[in-house]
Amino acid sequence: MSDSIAPAAGARQRRYDLIAFDWDGTLFDSTALIVGCIQDAVRDVGAPAPAREQAAWVIGMGLAQALAHAAPHVPPERQPLLVERYRHHWFARQHEVTLFDGVLPLLHDLRARGHWLAVATGKSRRGLDVALQTVALHGVFHASRTADETAGKPHPQMLLELMAEFDVPPERTLMIGDTTHDLQMARNAGCDAVAVTYGAHPHDELRALAPRFVAHSVAELHGWLRAHA
Repeated sequence: MSDSIAPAAGARQRRYDLIAFDWDGTLFDSTALIVGCIQDAVRDVGAPAPAREQAAWVIGMGLAQALAHAAPHVPPERQPLLVERYRHHWFARQHEVTLFDGVLPLLHDLRARGHWLAVATGKSRRGLDVALQTVALHGVFHASRTADETAGKPHPQMLLELMAEFDVPPERTLMIGDTTHDLQMARNAGCDAVAVTYGAHPHDELRALAPRFVAHSVAELHGWLRAHA
């Protein structure tokens, strides 16, 4: 746990004690860069690059799983090289991405209101730790889980471990994400979910999984959380 300070006692009257966020496409404006890195990596191993929609659909999965799905024509023996080339392109350009406008005030507001805040991401632990060092997020999150240390979405292990860490039941936990993988993970863990449409997956696909709310901007998300979380 990155911060062991518990929420104030009065905040336990909130609808949710634990709020878990996806990272890329939900907090971080990185969808376009991820798509470009996937396409460049596939080209590097001599295969035709996937379309934008195909590359964007896999965002949120664990890296190896995502690349195998985005480029199924790359033979298994070249998958490790594909992963290496993706990491090469990502770490060379990750400085180009930033938090969505309004994310920091939203997170600080939720923390001040007494929610435990967590990250549940398909990124690697190395990738998340680097990202947390390069943005003004030190001390904001109480805990985090990544795909390489648990299981890739939509497997519920990330959320199950976070709930166990804070002794929070599923009905007091909310998952927020921009992909159907996030929403399905929440469903598999027995949690509520909120979707955002400014990331990787389109509104209709997100709505089909019946999230409690679909936000079209960070401001809409912030407003709903103030009223309902």
